[in-house]
Amino acid sequence: MADLKYKPVPHDHRVFLANARARKGFREAYDALALEYQVAGQMLKARSRAGLTQDAVAERMGTTKSAISRLESAGKHTPSLATLKRYASAVGCELQVKLVRQRAA
Repeated sequence: MADLKYKPVPHDHRVFLANARARKGFREAYDALALEYQVAGQMLKARSRAGLTQDAVAERMGTTKSAISRLESAGKHTPSLATLKRYASAVGCELQVKLVRQRAA
């Protein structure tokens, strides 16, 4: 059975972004993936709050750790709503989706 004890990996996202912003074209690419990064960030926070590893979530969903890694990687994979619902359930959450009217330009 997989080691289900949660061991967070240290990561300073502000430092990462500061270094990344110095690269040409980063801002445009990052902005284009804003929604994906937001969803991935929410997934990571939910898993962290639940105290689960990727292995543990994979076991609860009946999939592999690598599949969970892909789900949590913004821009590399576009999960279906059904998959997001399963992930949410595995980390003790419910999935809520809403459409918000765009602001006039």
